[in-house]
Amino acid sequence: MKVLLAAVITAGVLTVPAQALAAPEPLAVAGQAAAMQRDFGLTDQQLQQRLKAETSAAKLLPAAQKAAGTAFGGAWYDPATQKLVVGVVGSDRAAAVRATGAAVTAVPVTAKTLDHRKAAVDKLAGKAVPNAVSGWSADPKTGSVVINVQAGKRSPAVDAFVAKVAKTGVVTVKEVAAQAPRTYAAGTVGGDPYYVSNIRCSIGFSVYGGYVTAGHCGRSGIVRGWDGSDQGSFQGWSFPGNDYAWVATGYGWWTVPVVLGWGQVSDQLVRGSWEAPIGSSVCRSGSTSHWHCGTILAKNETVNYGNGALFYGATKTNVCAEGGDSGGSFITGDQAQGVTSGGWGDCTSGGETWFQPVNEILQAYGLTLQTA
Repeated sequence: MKVLLAAVITAGVLTVPAQALAAPEPLAVAGQAAAMQRDFGLTDQQLQQRLKAETSAAKLLPAAQKAAGTAFGGAWYDPATQKLVVGVVGSDRAAAVRATGAAVTAVPVTAKTLDHRKAAVDKLAGKAVPNAVSGWSADPKTGSVVINVQAGKRSPAVDAFVAKVAKTGVVTVKEVAAQAPRTYAAGTVGGDPYYVSNIRCSIGFSVYGGYVTAGHCGRSGIVRGWDGSDQGSFQGWSFPGNDYAWVATGYGWWTVPVVLGWGQVSDQLVRGSWEAPIGSSVCRSGSTSHWHCGTILAKNETVNYGNGALFYGATKTNVCAEGGDSGGSFITGDQAQGVTSGGWGDCTSGGETWFQPVNEILQAYGLTLQTA
């Protein structure tokens, strides 16, 4: 347990009386350097160059998408060239997109068409999804919906499922890790948590009046802080389908725009929620495995947690996580990205983790992110 002055450190977010808050570093990304250098194998100069390029790409995306217009076919960050790449259907809008500073590549279908195909797969799949199917996502580079099947577990049931959803359009099959995704809630084991009954999860981001977290962590009743005292109560939740919730705090608990660094990095200020494109770096803070970093692999993915529990609209990363990290913060630089949902693997052997995008949570409940 880590305590700072009159601070209460809860899983993933530092909540303190305002007068007790120590002045943070002026740049949130500065504190992430050690963890990102460890997880990416970068020098300090390489790291700063990468962060600068990724930030520029994220801020360029709205203008580039507008320039592409109806020909927009998705976008991603290319670490090799350190540029935002925009997929464009046809050649009419290519010059306009290049004029914004983004790179351009031809793609077979528009993002709108691909989103419709992905939504059609979601609808046709229903809840009876074989456990060997980890999920599916839209791939803008190929214009197909990629069905993720656990390696070595192809079966007649899986083939029948693929054949069924293939009726919606272009579908491809990809073999992935043989482990099934799971959510990252955990039983009460102590540490820096918030508790709902006998479940421990992690806080995502402070909003005015409380904080956002994962929907599978709880639905109703009093939420308790790390010290066992009453902290607040769930005001809204959604799982499966989505995986988000928000808790209204009270009982003397305060919220601030900070993500806990666990002594591995400085506690991080949150200054906004610019959405980072695919290929960007992202870091995660949680109450069990603390601070880890990786890369955004895919967006708008459907994850199969088994027994009919599907999670739509997930963002996939190669950041590790463990039980109790659910609900914790995903952040790029000083920009909030989302809250931890689930994944496979652990932080010893590695794995993949999905998060619920934070902007969707804010829009769903009319919340305002608390920023520095």
